[in-house]
Amino acid sequence: MLQFRSGSCFISVFATLIIPRMAHGNTTIEVQRYLQELGGDAPSEPIVRALLERSAARLHTLCTSMLFRRYPRLMRHPLNLQSEELLSAIVERLLKAMRSVHPENPRQFFALANRHMRWELNDLARRLDQQAQVLGLHENAAPSPETSGSTLGSDAIRMLDAIENLPQEEGEVFELIRIQGITQSEAAELLQVSVKTVQRRLNRGLLILSEQLGDLRPLDEEQS
Repeated sequence: MLQFRSGSCFISVFATLIIPRMAHGNTTIEVQRYLQELGGDAPSEPIVRALLERSAARLHTLCTSMLFRRYPRLMRHPLNLQSEELLSAIVERLLKAMRSVHPENPRQFFALANRHMRWELNDLARRLDQQAQVLGLHENAAPSPETSGSTLGSDAIRMLDAIENLPQEEGEVFELIRIQGITQSEAAELLQVSVKTVQRRLNRGLLILSEQLGDLRPLDEEQS
């Protein structure tokens, strides 16, 4: 039977205690601040732990998105993987990885997290396939138990994919302003560009999303 590594006490309480407290706020700005501190003389592990705590809500969203969109079979019997379990495994991976790897900005940090998510999920998928071969099981041999968590519909998956596939500059600005909720002037300061540049990138991103997701507009809006 596949099992997750238990990890430290920090790992075990991560999903239940940290995520609710960190559900809101300017994650990107705070992540940048912690990454800058990693370049100083202070011990790195406490900073990395604080960084992971502060970014927990975003990491949980990424785990949920990748699990639902690309690895749904891992959520079914016999593994029944949940996004909180995946998050704990990713936190453990990042704690180890960032002893030697120090991302310079939030984009590099979340790219590192995404890479470890793929590695973890691919490893679990391989182990599940090996177990099925040994036991002579098939994926649909047993009914999938109902889960208590919510699932992403096809429209939500389309929107996540469209946002994820925005060009780098447009996606970065869209994430900062529309997802993280910071102001245009704060985004401009963080990205070291002018406010007008931020506005142009945001407008281009919105135009791309409008073209790709225009059919998802409410009916009354289309008729107005």
